Amino acid sequence: MDTKVDFISGAERKIVYVRSVEVADLPEDVQEQAEGLTTLYALHDTDGERLALVRDREMAFALAWDNDMAPVAVH
Repeated sequence: MDTKVDFISGAERKIVYVRSVEVADLPEDVQEQAEGLTTLYALHDTDGERLALVRDREMAFALAWDNDMAPVAVH
C-alpha cells in the first residue's frame, strides 16, 4: 500500500503549554485565591500569554482537551 494520508488536515488543534507555577511568584490577589496551595498549573498559548491557572496538572490537561487544544508539558 502506497497511499499518502494527510492526518493533520482538519484535525488542527491549538497548542497550549502547561507548566507549574509557584504561588509565591503570582500577584497577591491571585495568591489569596490559591487557598493554601503552593503550586498551581498554568496554560499558556504559543505567544506565552497565560490563558488559565488551575489547581493541578491533570486539571490543566483536561481543560485543554475539553477546549479542543493540544496540551504540551513544559518543565
